[in-house]
Amino acid sequence: MSDRTTAADTLAVAPPAAGSPHVDAGDAGYSKDLKSRHINMIAIGGAIGTGLFLGAGGRLAGAGPSLALAYAVCGVFAFFVVRALGELVLYRPSSGAFVSYAREFMGEKGAFAAGWLYFLNWATTAVADITAAATYAHFWGMFSDTPQWILALIALAVVLTANLISVKYFGEMEFWFAIIKVSALVAFMLIGIFLVVTQHPVDGHTPGFSTISDSGGIFPVGMLPMLMVIQAVVFAYASVELCGVAAGETENPEKIMPKAINSIMWRVGLFYVGSVVLLALLLPYTSYSGDESPFVTVMEKLGIPGAAGVMNLVVLTAALSSLNSGLYSTGRILRSMALAGSAPKFTGRMNKGQVPYGGILLTAGFGVLGVVLNYVMPGQAFEIVLNLASIGILGTWGMIMLCSLLFWHRSRDGRVTRPSYRLPWAPYTQIITLAFLAAVVFLMWWGGGVGRTTVLCLPLIAAALVGGWFVVRARVNVLARERGGV
Repeated sequence: MSDRTTAADTLAVAPPAAGSPHVDAGDAGYSKDLKSRHINMIAIGGAIGTGLFLGAGGRLAGAGPSLALAYAVCGVFAFFVVRALGELVLYRPSSGAFVSYAREFMGEKGAFAAGWLYFLNWATTAVADITAAATYAHFWGMFSDTPQWILALIALAVVLTANLISVKYFGEMEFWFAIIKVSALVAFMLIGIFLVVTQHPVDGHTPGFSTISDSGGIFPVGMLPMLMVIQAVVFAYASVELCGVAAGETENPEKIMPKAINSIMWRVGLFYVGSVVLLALLLPYTSYSGDESPFVTVMEKLGIPGAAGVMNLVVLTAALSSLNSGLYSTGRILRSMALAGSAPKFTGRMNKGQVPYGGILLTAGFGVLGVVLNYVMPGQAFEIVLNLASIGILGTWGMIMLCSLLFWHRSRDGRVTRPSYRLPWAPYTQIITLAFLAAVVFLMWWGGGVGRTTVLCLPLIAAALVGGWFVVRARVNVLARERGGV
């Protein structure tokens, strides 16, 4: 497909027959180049990102070993969300993912809200990722004098270029990024277990449960700090839904997706909870900080030549991987919206590599704003965008669960048929998850500071969504009529 493809060209999709699944015009034109190994590693990469490699340091310093409990609780709800999305994907694979499902079950207003909340998540996450990449680069002396904003700009430029080539290149990049991340975490955990078993001193401390008990126990500063970091922990899982978006460019998703999604649960338990427990056993929680990856901190304290540098390279890879995923997913989501009229027309365009470059460039444009933020406020950039990204992902997860709940209701009426791969304990799982997401928003407000400011911005976000809907409403209705009312 040439780069002159427009929304009107792709909208020539026959309306579905009565009783057949919803058809999303945004699904046309993609290649099916993502293989099983890509999807499995994308699922892993989505569950291991910047929130663990960089964010865990500051959260561990603030909440102590209880951070592992926060990761476990949030991991369960993240699994519910991706399992709900997996059921919808098996019902009807779509590159528009939950935006397409919101369009089917909630109408164009729901799709509009879901899509732009997701864009808010990834546009701000892109800022967090390039900030993290610049922070990691400062670890090496050759970059120590380079301004943070320049390093952030370089990171954005490199990943953007690679993402615009083709989905095959994206899949290969994510495959190897995930291999690097998983290999490094496995190596770290093996080293950590060895140190705990052999009681080998780390920076003068003897690893083991005494490290936790001598530093105030699991809740050294009380339970409240653990509750307060939950909103940041949610951000750590912000990419788990990525495999649902990638399903639209996958052959045989009905065979690949269940395996990839089911494996997320044990990966969360092993890599997130397990690594945080090891970090707490190796050093007192006060040894960590938000200025450095906790994994790098441990390696530095061990004094192994080059080990800290290698681990820092790994966490830099994690940041670039997250940025790569964000550009990929928003490009697909925005194209689905553009072809329905709820996003700018240029975001519906594809290049010769069958990549929706318009949406990718729009997200990258917000990344440039992140470069400016890194220039103006380099010390606070990560924390500011982290809270805004959390609002975006909470909204996205909420929309996924609402779509799942509406899908369940339609299945009860016989209007749709649920696949054999299902979200367990529906509809209670959806209701409990929605209650959890609401509780996280309350905790953000209750904690004060940047979190409260972010929650107080919710009326502004809602007003922007309402205003935006009235701007695009006429075009959405025209395109809906051209599609035969679909």
